[in-house]
Amino acid sequence: GKVVYHNKLGTQGERVERVRAISKELAKAIAQQLGDAQLVADADQAALLAKTDLVTDMVGEFPELQGIMGGYYALNDGLGETVANAIEDHYKPRFAGDTLPRNTAGVVVALADKLETLVGMFGIGNLPTGDRDPFALRRHALGVIRMLVEKDLPLDLNALLAGAVPAFGDKITDASAQLADFIYDRLAGSLREQGYSAQEVDAVLALRPQRLALVEKQLAAVRAFAALPESPALAAANKRVGNILKKAEVEGPVDAHVNPQLLQEKAEQDLFAALQRFVPEANAQFDAGDYTASLQTLAVLRAPVDAFFDDVMVNAEQLDLRLNRQGLLKTLHEAMNRVADLSRLAA
Repeated sequence: GKVVYHNKLGTQGERVERVRAISKELAKAIAQQLGDAQLVADADQAALLAKTDLVTDMVGEFPELQGIMGGYYALNDGLGETVANAIEDHYKPRFAGDTLPRNTAGVVVALADKLETLVGMFGIGNLPTGDRDPFALRRHALGVIRMLVEKDLPLDLNALLAGAVPAFGDKITDASAQLADFIYDRLAGSLREQGYSAQEVDAVLALRPQRLALVEKQLAAVRAFAALPESPALAAANKRVGNILKKAEVEGPVDAHVNPQLLQEKAEQDLFAALQRFVPEANAQFDAGDYTASLQTLAVLRAPVDAFFDDVMVNAEQLDLRLNRQGLLKTLHEAMNRVADLSRLAA
């Protein structure tokens, strides 16, 4: 409580209480999914004690032992391996390629610790600039991404960031939106380094996916879709649909509702019939997590979509016809964009 962490964010003692508050919420959410009744208590004890070794002479003399000494002290005091390992591991991953925490309590405290740093620093406007990143925010963001992805955590990114803000009281302003952009930028860079193309990454991240653990499955689906012969035409059509809807929505939101009685042209009737037949199947595959099959099912829409644009005037003078056709395109657009923004694949 006497060690200053940052002049705008208070002492290390205050910081520990914030990490505890964040880890408690995380542990509750994860424990519910895993059925781990002990997780909240273990994570709270580890969060309470994770920084205590910073005021010991050993860590004062050898700073690289922070966390490691905390683990030894915890074992010495009879706190058990779960809490001791969580204390030792809460700085992980410390560098690219480093291991992740060994147990779930360690993952919770490591996530809470990194979120506290990111949310706090963004909340006081202390952002990385150029090569300068004194609080290692880029590394912390990559650590958050790795834990969410590799541990397949059932946590939504926006909820995760927003949930950490109340722990700071009035010390910060909520910069969750800016922080989310920062994390998606780090994720995009990481995915491109793994060999995904900029187009593939843009197509998936344009939708701001909340479960980062599912992003690689979405990327695999986009890659498989791009290899289909129908892909270029459908991606171009999806881009065209997006532009039509954007112009239409200047006058108000377009409702994805279709009145079959107003479908006058054969091409629009055929497209509606195809949507009725194939979209429920694609949605069921999406909900089951089979994103590749979902996009492959939608690939059969190429012919009716092409015919629609060849034969149908979307912006008909008659208002009810125009709104109905826009609703038909909105239904198509929503179906096509569940996995990724496929228009990003258009040349």
